[in-house]
Amino acid sequence: QIQVVESGGDWVQPGGSLRLSCAASGDNFEWYTIGWFRQAPGKEREGVSCISITDASTYYPDSVKGRFTISRDNAKNTVYLQMDNLKLEDTAVYYCNVFDRGSRYWGQGTQVTVSS
Repeated sequence: QIQVVESGGDWVQPGGSLRLSCAASGDNFEWYTIGWFRQAPGKEREGVSCISITDASTYYPDSVKGRFTISRDNAKNTVYLQMDNLKLEDTAVYYCNVFDRGSRYWGQGTQVTVSS
């Protein structure tokens, strides 16, 4: 069982920045594929970023491309999501998902609120 813990959510004004962190347990962190998802009230959960095992590839939907950057620090068992130029529509609960050997693990989520 992998434990996943997100942190870094906060209130920020439009145009501001936040960095979310996702810490995952386990001895095989460098082999995890990790993604960030978000869910706004009344909407379905959507993927906003993903990073592969070797960092060779990352994924961003058009809605966040150029504004969000995912990175990982395998020594700290942590993945980061740098979010810049935040918009009102980025308001949501952000979840980290860890995929390892056919199983998925979710954290409890961290709230990001973008408001003036």
